[in-house]
Amino acid sequence: MIAKTTSGVLLLAALLFSTAVFAQKKPNVLWVLTDDQRYDAVRAFNQILHGRDSSELGYVESPRVDELVAKGTTFINTYCQATGCAPSRASMMYGRYPFRSGVYEFEYHNNNAEHCKPSLPEQMAELGYQTMHVGKLGFRIKTIKDGRAVAHPVFQTDIGFKKLGKDGLTDWGKDWFYEMDGKKLAAPIKNLEYIVSPEGEFSYLSDELEQHKGAAEKATEDYDLLRHYNEGQAKSASKGMIISGVSSQPAGKTRDGYYTHFLSEYLKQENTEFSAGSRSFKGVDPTQPVFAHIGFDFPHTPVLPPANYRARFQQHTYQVPAFDAKELEGMPQQLQKQIKAKSSDHFSDEEKQKMIQDYYAFCAYGDQLVGQATDDFIAYSEKHQQPWMIVYVCGDHGWKLNDHGAVSKFTTWEVDSHNPIVIVSSDKQAFPAGKVVTDYTEFVDIAPTILSAAGADIEAEAFSYLDGLDMAKVAAEEIPARDYVVGESHAVIGPRAYLRTKEYVFSMQTRPDKIRGKDLDWALKASYEDLDAALYNTVEDPKEKNNLAYHKSYRKIAEKMRAKLTDIVLGDGRVEVEWGSKADGTKVFYSNFAPGAHDHRLKLK
Repeated sequence: MIAKTTSGVLLLAALLFSTAVFAQKKPNVLWVLTDDQRYDAVRAFNQILHGRDSSELGYVESPRVDELVAKGTTFINTYCQATGCAPSRASMMYGRYPFRSGVYEFEYHNNNAEHCKPSLPEQMAELGYQTMHVGKLGFRIKTIKDGRAVAHPVFQTDIGFKKLGKDGLTDWGKDWFYEMDGKKLAAPIKNLEYIVSPEGEFSYLSDELEQHKGAAEKATEDYDLLRHYNEGQAKSASKGMIISGVSSQPAGKTRDGYYTHFLSEYLKQENTEFSAGSRSFKGVDPTQPVFAHIGFDFPHTPVLPPANYRARFQQHTYQVPAFDAKELEGMPQQLQKQIKAKSSDHFSDEEKQKMIQDYYAFCAYGDQLVGQATDDFIAYSEKHQQPWMIVYVCGDHGWKLNDHGAVSKFTTWEVDSHNPIVIVSSDKQAFPAGKVVTDYTEFVDIAPTILSAAGADIEAEAFSYLDGLDMAKVAAEEIPARDYVVGESHAVIGPRAYLRTKEYVFSMQTRPDKIRGKDLDWALKASYEDLDAALYNTVEDPKEKNNLAYHKSYRKIAEKMRAKLTDIVLGDGRVEVEWGSKADGTKVFYSNFAPGAHDHRLKLK
C-alpha cells in the first residue's frame, strides 16, 4: 500500500497538469515541396495507382517517401490549381484558387488590393508560430510603401536560395550580377547562369562575356549538358533549359543538399546564431511551435543529379512515351502552342534516354534529402516531446518527358497536374499510418489543413476566404467527396481553365488575352468552337490523346462541363487585378453572376 502524502498529491497534480499542457500544445509543422516532380517518380504512388513499383517509363526509386507513405496518410488523387510554378504556389500559400486570388501566372502582385488576405506563414505567425523557410519559395508577393512596391518577406526566417548561390553554396545558379571579377559593372547582367566547381570557382554560362569566352562550351563538355532545342534549331551551349547533365558537386553539396543542411542547422542551433554563407540566422526557439517550409528545386531544370546517382540510373533503359503527330490534329491550339515551343520528339534516342535517366536520378537523389529533412524534424520534435506534422507535396505540378511529344509543364493534362500529398503526424487519429484517401483533394486544401492543425477555427468568418478543405476531415470522411477538381492558369499557353472528374477532363480558353478586367464574360458569349475546347475520356483514354470536345456523341457531356466550369471560374467570385508592371496596382475587377456554383457537385449521367 502506497501512502498518500501531501507532496505526493502535489507531484501527481503537477504531472497531470504538465500532461494536460502537453496535450494542448500546437504541433510543429514541416511543409516539404518539390518542384516539377511527376508523381510516377515515387514507387509508392505507382503501387497505389497502377499496382507496379516502377513508372510506366521504367525504373524509379523513392525509399524515403515510401516510408512517409507507410507512416502517414496519402491523398493520392490530389491535383494542382495551376500548372506553372508561381500561380500554383500562390494557390497553396493563400488557400485560394487563381480566380479568387487574382494570381494567374508569373506576375508579381501585392497584398494591398482590397480582396487580399494574409498568406499561410503570416497566419501561422498570428497563431503563435515561429516561421522559417529555406530554399525556393516562388511566391511573388510585394507590399506597397510610400507609393512603391517593395519586398514583403512572409517568413520570419528566410534562407533564400539566390543568396546561397551567390555565396557559392550550390552547384548551379541564375541571378542578376552587378559586379564580376571584383569589379562593379556599368549595367547589371540579367539572368546569368553559372556553375560552381567543388573548389568554389564560378563558370559563367554566357559567351557574351568577353573575359569568360568559351566557359559555356567548356561547362557543356565537363558536365555533359543537354539543353532543350527545337527541331531545325542549332544547339546552344548557353540558351535553352538544361534537361540533362551531371552536377558539378557531390551529393549533399548541391543546391538542394544545402537546403537540407541549413534546415538541420536551424533545428540544431537552438537560440544560437549560425552562418549560412555570408549571412547569419538565429536557430529555433524550443519554447514556441515552429512552422518550417523547405522548398526543394529538384527535379526542376537544370536536371543535374550527382555523379553517383547518374551512373546508377544510366544502367537502366527507359520506355520513351510514344508520340504520333496525328494527335496534333485534334489538339486545342493553346496546348499545341506549348507542344511546339518545347517539342522533344525530334531528339535522338540517346538524348531521350539521358533526359529520362537524369530526371529520375535527380528525383532519387532528392528523395534522400526529403528523408534527411523529415528525420531531422521528427528528431527535433521528439527531443522536446512536442507533437509534429509533416506535409509532403510531390511537385508544385508535373513534368512531361516526351509525353504528347514535349517536355516542360503548363498544360491541363494529367501528367502536368496530378500531384499526390502525404501527411505524416504524431496524431495518428487525424492521419492514420498507411491510409490511402482516394477522394479528390486540391492544393488549396494545404493552407486550411495546416491552419486547422495549428488551432485555427477555419469555420470562423476570419477564414471564410479559404477555398480549400481540411484534409483531416476528408480523411475521416466527415466531408462529402468532391465530384471534381478545378483550376485555371494563364502562363505560357494563355488563359485556360480545366474541370476534372473521375471519368472526364474538360478544358477551355477563358479569355481572348491576358488584359485584366477586359472581356470577363468573353467565354459566355463565345461560340463553342471559339473556346478551343478539349474533352478527354480518362477511363478509355488515360493518356488524354483523343480530343472528344467536338464529337457529336460527347457534345452533351462537353456542354454540361463547359457550363459548370464557366459558372465556377468566371461567375462565382472571380477576381482580376491590374497588378501593373511594377506590382503596385490595386484596381480589382469582380465577376459574380453565378454565386455558389462551386459546390463540388457535378452529375454527368
